[in-house]
Amino acid sequence: MAKTEKKLAEEEKETKQQEKKAKREKSLFREYFELIAETAVFVFFVMTYVVQAFQIPTGSMEPTLLVGDFLLVNKFIYARPANDLEAFILPSKKLERKDIVVFKWPRDLSKDYVKRVIALEGEKVEIRNKEVFVNDLPLEEKYKVHNDAQIFQKGDYYQYDDVIRDNYGPLVVPPGHIFVMGDNRDNSYDSRYWSFLPTSYIKGRPWLIYFSYDAEKDAYLKNGPKDRFKKFFRFIFKARWNRILKVIY
Repeated sequence: MAKTEKKLAEEEKETKQQEKKAKREKSLFREYFELIAETAVFVFFVMTYVVQAFQIPTGSMEPTLLVGDFLLVNKFIYARPANDLEAFILPSKKLERKDIVVFKWPRDLSKDYVKRVIALEGEKVEIRNKEVFVNDLPLEEKYKVHNDAQIFQKGDYYQYDDVIRDNYGPLVVPPGHIFVMGDNRDNSYDSRYWSFLPTSYIKGRPWLIYFSYDAEKDAYLKNGPKDRFKKFFRFIFKARWNRILKVIY
């Protein structure tokens, strides 16, 4: 009888230990699940409202941004904070001349472009023989490059697109718009060609280069098996380590 009671007590003890183990495993699983769920919600919030990943596909912003640069874009930088706490956690700033912005291209809102702000609403912008003037004053631009020494004059009406590359305006930027240009001034499709940019189309400001590799120009247009292999090879072996984690100003 004593043995039976002892055996029952041992079985009961073993059962309780198994129940405790099962609870611990369930609790551990629940903790991991909650951690993954919270992380997913946080990442979704950040990628939706705070930052956006963006890749430089063309050379229009060289030498500031290169083909193959992968950027994190601050989407909150130009937003108006709802309260002081929001302003402290996610500080914003006023849009200024010379800021680099990522925006929805007015002619195709499914495409994102990146350019530099040259003139704000109400300002007069003019280009004279490649030199930019804002409100009749020359704009100091240490960041820009010109790779074509030829200057197209306004008298050549048959080459209008070439003329406005080097001689444009004067025009006043309308309310709610800005005038943007690429730093690679002779090879940039910007406001000179497709007019002013509505400020409502601005998505944010590039903040950080989180990865960079030596990509071919217009590589984003090539999607064959051979092209994908070349992209992978360059991605792995052609990294520009000196550009990784570079803050963009």
